[in-house]
Amino acid sequence: MLSLLRRITQEVTAAQSLQAALEIIVRRVRRAMRSEVCSIYLVDPNTQDYILMATRGLNADAAGKLSLKSDEGLVSLVGRRAEPVNLEDAHVHPAFHYLSGTGEERYKSFLGVPIIHHRQVLGVLVVQHEERRRFDEGEEAFLITLSAQLAGVIAHAEATGAMMSLTSNTPAGSDFRYKGVAGSSGVAIGKAAVIFPPADLDVIPDRVPQSVEAEVEDFYQALEAVRGDIKKVSSRLSQHISDDEKALFDVYLKILDDNSLAAEIIKKIEEGNWAPGALRQVIKLHISFFEQMEDPYLRERATDIRDLGRRILSHLQEKTPSVTEELTEPVIIVGEELTASMLGEFPLDKVKGLVSVMGSSSSHVAILARAMGIPTVMGAVDLPYSKLDKVDMIVDGYSGQIFTYPSEAIIDSYQQIVDEERQLESEYEQLKDLPCETLDGQRIGLYVNTGLLADINRSLDRGAEGVGLYRTEVPFMIRDRFPTEAEQEQIYRQQLEGFAPAPVTIRTLDVGGDKALPYFPIKEENPFLGWRGIRVTLDHLEIFMAQIRAMIKASAGLHNLKIMLPMISNVAEVEEALALIRRAYAEVKEEGYDVVMPQVGVMIEVPSAVYQAKELAGMVDFMSVGSNDLTQYLLAVDRNNSRVANLYHTFHPAVLRALADIVERTKGEGVKLSVCGELAGDPLGAILIMAMGYNTLSMSSTSLPKVKAVLRKLTMEQAQDMLRQVLPLVHSDAVRQTMMKLVREAGVERLIRPSKTAALQ
Repeated sequence: MLSLLRRITQEVTAAQSLQAALEIIVRRVRRAMRSEVCSIYLVDPNTQDYILMATRGLNADAAGKLSLKSDEGLVSLVGRRAEPVNLEDAHVHPAFHYLSGTGEERYKSFLGVPIIHHRQVLGVLVVQHEERRRFDEGEEAFLITLSAQLAGVIAHAEATGAMMSLTSNTPAGSDFRYKGVAGSSGVAIGKAAVIFPPADLDVIPDRVPQSVEAEVEDFYQALEAVRGDIKKVSSRLSQHISDDEKALFDVYLKILDDNSLAAEIIKKIEEGNWAPGALRQVIKLHISFFEQMEDPYLRERATDIRDLGRRILSHLQEKTPSVTEELTEPVIIVGEELTASMLGEFPLDKVKGLVSVMGSSSSHVAILARAMGIPTVMGAVDLPYSKLDKVDMIVDGYSGQIFTYPSEAIIDSYQQIVDEERQLESEYEQLKDLPCETLDGQRIGLYVNTGLLADINRSLDRGAEGVGLYRTEVPFMIRDRFPTEAEQEQIYRQQLEGFAPAPVTIRTLDVGGDKALPYFPIKEENPFLGWRGIRVTLDHLEIFMAQIRAMIKASAGLHNLKIMLPMISNVAEVEEALALIRRAYAEVKEEGYDVVMPQVGVMIEVPSAVYQAKELAGMVDFMSVGSNDLTQYLLAVDRNNSRVANLYHTFHPAVLRALADIVERTKGEGVKLSVCGELAGDPLGAILIMAMGYNTLSMSSTSLPKVKAVLRKLTMEQAQDMLRQVLPLVHSDAVRQTMMKLVREAGVERLIRPSKTAALQ
């Protein structure tokens, strides 16, 4: 059964359209189960009706035309219950409804199983027989297993836009709405620009070519270039490999010389797709053919086809202007998995908003977007991104919603939010030079998280009182080798001078997990529980000592350096790191530098550090809670995994109680406490953190004015009353909803989000 399931899944995955995938499913399932009927009904996302999309055994002409209401018939019963329905005689069941025009009246036995993806019923897979009989447990188990395997495939196929055409031939003004995760607040209205990594066939979007002739010419030139590459490689290696091994290159050349392959790609271009999109369609189809073959040798040819497809694509992309080169006006950048490096390729004045199919609100690109004030939605797993190039779009970074083909009415509503945001910005500007002080005189330090040189002016312009977190991995990531001690000293000096005399907290190198250095790869099955943060640098003293020496040298004459150690999980790590820092300080002093011993602190990011907070507090000068990682580890949720992004809640009761517990455990230890995760930059989170007793909040420079505006409108007593009301709550949503109600009653809701947003959610 396993091999049969694998073959069916491979065929469906390689299908060129949703309809083709459905036809494969009904044909193969009917044959595999020896049933007389196999049908697939899919849920229309707009009406929630169950549409008969494909069938073998019923009237094929009915496919795509007939449907059942969401409360009508056995099919909808399967969907409502989200579990199988297995009947010996379907006609006698009270929920039976004859769908006229299908020809199903003669079929008695019925087995329907739901197709579920991310808790959402996408449709129902049905098999039927004329005779009265109950499908046995093995048949039911097979269909359930197949349905679970195919759910993701169908969901991905739907995400290419296939469901758009079910209810509307003209998408313009249709307000197609998709849900993701709010990544960075704000609203963006504009056209989408779909971006993709180089030489990756799987993520190439479809695009209408400006000139079919030019696309055909580019394809032929790329084909010839790859032929030349293969011949050069074969010639260069001819002295070092056997004739059998040389034959591989001959196979490549034969595939490239196969006129049918090129002809298929040209045909796809002539049908209205650009060369990279046509190449993707044909290559993936040929890969699927080879992968289904029984012969192991022939199956391996799929790898050859994939390799050649990437080579051709690489040459095509040399000819194709990049998205950045084509930009003439600001756009909303859309991609399957946006990264910080991708964002860095775009001039900021050309970026209106960001949408990423993968990732969560605490992905690094989302953090960077918040720092730059770019409205962002992450984890939009159902977005048909490959079909959205140059499509009108609205990004709602407050609610995590995306609208494609928006109507004039929805555009007008969101334009009002944009206008209100501009008004709020001017109000925030007036607070720049004022302290963050509550109405009853309680002072809170507002610091910034930085990583780039450009952050200095942006942070100072917004009233930052210092740096709560400088991410040293950024200068490490943009090089092709480890920066030297002298290079690091220069980089850190710029940050320390830029903010002097205000304190600058520099975190030691924090790589591993989802942060990789191209020249120092760390490959692990479970990287977030592996070699990262302080574990890496203590294992490589040459890296750690060079970095600490560079930090201390950079502080000469300024004396505003604070050093922070990431990912601390036990006391021994702190003891070892402190000894090394003292040694580095002594060495720098001996060299004649005018330095003082910097304050040293630790990050509280893992549960073990929460429960050893008292002991850690007795060893260091300050402690900073990294709420992003702490949330991840407390909830066992990978913050970059879109499958579980909906489980990542910064307002989870366990997270709030852990934060409050840290304050309780460190009372009387004389240690300063701060929070430097994204929770600190959320005004609702800032209120609660302040009420708990934290001295300092550190956030992106974009979040700082809003947080200051809110805290200056409240008393500490009000904040503590809010904390008392939400700490006993057991649901994350209840915490956020209660906080929104409380800030509304306190008269500060409009400072947190424009008033119009609530009506649109």
